[in-house]
Amino acid sequence: MTTRMLTTIGFDADDTLWQNEQYYRLTEAHFTELLADFANGPRISERLLEAEKRNLRQYGFGIKGFTLSMIETAIEVTEGKVPASVIANILDTGRDLLSHPVETLPHVQETLAALSENYLLVMITKGDLFDQERKLAQSGLGDFFHAVEIVSDKTAVTYRRIFSKVGGGPERAMMVGNSLKSDIVPAIAAGSYGVFVPHELTWVVEHVEEPKDAPRFRKIEHLGELRRLIEGLG
Repeated sequence: MTTRMLTTIGFDADDTLWQNEQYYRLTEAHFTELLADFANGPRISERLLEAEKRNLRQYGFGIKGFTLSMIETAIEVTEGKVPASVIANILDTGRDLLSHPVETLPHVQETLAALSENYLLVMITKGDLFDQERKLAQSGLGDFFHAVEIVSDKTAVTYRRIFSKVGGGPERAMMVGNSLKSDIVPAIAAGSYGVFVPHELTWVVEHVEEPKDAPRFRKIEHLGELRRLIEGLG
């Protein structure tokens, strides 16, 4: 495969293009303080994670599901005695997350600007439709993308569908992201390159082993290294 054969580059959004997980962590810390009279912080966090995993199938990924999981956890931890004021506080923190300013990560703007001149760029992200659309609009990055796909989950089937619709198919595509589980492993399974860009904060649910033996697996420290990586594929 040469660089000319690469036609399409997919980018994850949260914690690849802009900060996201750090706001969840801060919200979780506030949540554990709200329930400090009922349980210790680690125990509350453990119960919250259990609720989030349990609710993914019903609520999907995103802030609304996270907020509902916090409410459910508060009811469980307090054995139904959670004050209404605490529920109201949880709802307020969820609304705050939904309106938080977007902070793009280093090297994003210049990398997208350069690559958009020669490749079809696609943003492929999970999460709440309205929230992801809001963040894309506020980021100022929308003009770089040929297409935007907001999906309920990321699988090999997802990538085959998107890269067949946009560009020359999965074999001529690359997926870039911070989640091995969602961005890299399924993209490689679909026949694409998977470029892992680690973020210091990644949700534990997204952790899997690096597919180091996969021929199309690549890893860079930050997006500023992506153009050189692509040039070296030929």
